[in-house]
Amino acid sequence: MKSHPILRRTGLAVALAAAALTGGLASCTKDLDRLPFYDLNTESVYRDPANHIRVLAKLYAGFNLSGDPGQPDVFAGQGKDEGETSYLRAYWYLQELVSDEAVVAWNSVPLQELNRTTWSSSNDLINNSYTRIFYEITLCNEFIRETSDDKLSTRGITGVDAEKARTFRAEARFLRALAYYHALDLYGNVPFVTEADEPGKNLPRQTTRAALFAYLETELKSMEAGLLPAHSAPYGRADQGAAWALLAKMYLNAEVYTGTARYTDCLTYCNKLTAGNYALAPQYRLLFLADNNVTAASEIIFPITSDGRASQSYGGTTYLVHAAIGGRMLGSAFGVNSGWAGNRTRKNLPQLFPGVPGQFDTRAMFFTNGQNLEINDLTLFTDGYGVTKWRNKTSTGADGSDPGGTFVDTDFPLFRLGDVYLMYAEAVLRGGTGGSPAQALTYVNALRDRAYGNTGGATAGRITAAELTTDFMLAERGRELYWEGSRRTDLVRFGKFTSGNYVWPWKGGVRDGQGIDPKFNLYPLPSADIVANPTLVQNPGY
Repeated sequence: MKSHPILRRTGLAVALAAAALTGGLASCTKDLDRLPFYDLNTESVYRDPANHIRVLAKLYAGFNLSGDPGQPDVFAGQGKDEGETSYLRAYWYLQELVSDEAVVAWNSVPLQELNRTTWSSSNDLINNSYTRIFYEITLCNEFIRETSDDKLSTRGITGVDAEKARTFRAEARFLRALAYYHALDLYGNVPFVTEADEPGKNLPRQTTRAALFAYLETELKSMEAGLLPAHSAPYGRADQGAAWALLAKMYLNAEVYTGTARYTDCLTYCNKLTAGNYALAPQYRLLFLADNNVTAASEIIFPITSDGRASQSYGGTTYLVHAAIGGRMLGSAFGVNSGWAGNRTRKNLPQLFPGVPGQFDTRAMFFTNGQNLEINDLTLFTDGYGVTKWRNKTSTGADGSDPGGTFVDTDFPLFRLGDVYLMYAEAVLRGGTGGSPAQALTYVNALRDRAYGNTGGATAGRITAAELTTDFMLAERGRELYWEGSRRTDLVRFGKFTSGNYVWPWKGGVRDGQGIDPKFNLYPLPSADIVANPTLVQNPGY
């Protein structure tokens, strides 16, 4: 049975974290202004060192769980789907459903606006992600504030307990940086609050995208020494490798965020990671199975963990597995009790795998029986190929640990070595120094060797130096990383997301696709937050 110790602590952690949360980002949602009704209070929680890991567990769980069942942390609203408020599911919607890789059949207006890239500032799903991001930041701010050296000293926490608290504090700083990075990437100029701000006293001030980038760069470098060495933290927790991966991703996209390219810095942190104790999983499929915490742990730098018994949510990979099953697909083949007939792919993704006679790219995981390549009806599950990448099956074929077959064990590899190899290659192609074209080709072909099962000197699917171009890199990122929550960011970086020079079915609301307004490169700040905090300035065009 899968076991993630930090997840087993989340039951008490929900109450402890709620008791500790006495204020926050007042403008995100009025629910964040409410004081929790618990006998516990901030002082009683943090005075006991044994509670620190429990509250930290809540911070980690915030990226997957919606809260206690029936009591979501972020208010779902009358008749709304609580699962849609969970962090990873809300984030995945905004990265994948708006891209050339995915489409959903469920006939709700907000989802169909994402399908068609025609959203406005009143879209509930854009609000869900925004609110979840800033709720996570609020929790992290509280933990960071309450585990400062001054607070530890005042409470008489010393020695080993104090050292543990400092490590936990560095992890909380990473988790806050991760959430702020998602805000930076999705929304641009956002409200900004840290542990230095008194909770709930003032409306959060708005920062610029460039200023937030600079803050995160400094913050990630500053916390590095407090984190455990790369690939040494207990599985599922952040260490220096996680901070390096986030920095590499920031630098890869820096030109979008700040107007200044930082590809050399991207290579610096890619090199740190490739020199670390990481290795590619022996088979691609192992990364997306119920025991990937064991069989693919060598590649996973930082996961969002799931446990079908200890962490039950209708978001995360439970959503990714169930929602992709429909038509003639059987839930039992995926280790679950049913399918939700939601997610399929647009034709652009399978067309990235052209098929060479005698060769096969094992990353092409599609279900075609009874499915159409073309999407004539967005709400018809059989329009669009099924995607079989995410499963609640172990590497030996056993089902996940939930005896009911609802909640899955599969972890979501948010950062992994395969992505680092591709970031390295792209940064070299874009002129970064500190890497080499030869090494870039080696890294790309290592991924393709795995994809094609090359052993004993076989070279099927390998590319040459002349074939390693930026156009190739966008396609290869699609082949390697599809449905892993990075496609919108990639398309924006390559200038393809809004352009009429690259389209996909229903882009811009028409069947064959069309170019869209450049404003869609950023999501709007939710209209509800603009009303709650009149000091905020909406993103251009919304």
